Amino acid sequence: MKTEFYTLGTFEFPADAVVIKGKLEAEGIPVFLRDEATINSDPLISAALGGVKLQVYSSDRERAKEIFDDIRSYATDRLGNPVVCPNCKAAKSEIYYTRSNVFYKLFPFFEPRKYQCMQCNFITRPAR
Repeated sequence: MKTEFYTLGTFEFPADAVVIKGKLEAEGIPVFLRDEATINSDPLISAALGGVKLQVYSSDRERAKEIFDDIRSYATDRLGNPVVCPNCKAAKSEIYYTRSNVFYKLFPFFEPRKYQCMQCNFITRPAR
């Protein structure tokens, strides 16, 4: 039987993922942290690997997403204010990388920062 996983979120630092993992496991949801050991051994390659991926079984997706949405923090601008979606005005955005070409796949830290609204999935670039 093939088991499918759903990536609930990605984190630059393993410690951030471990906090969410603890909450989900306390609620009875098994959690897997992909690339955690690699990034713990060399934190400088986190951006190149796409961070630590917090994964749950696909069958637990909806329940895990509800719990995660209740406790997670969303993207903020340089002043600490929540990034507001220009499309739906929700303050629930996360950093989004397209890694659309080979250069950005090899050097993801050069890609311009974008945000994806978690409510309407609109992708935007911050004002400079």
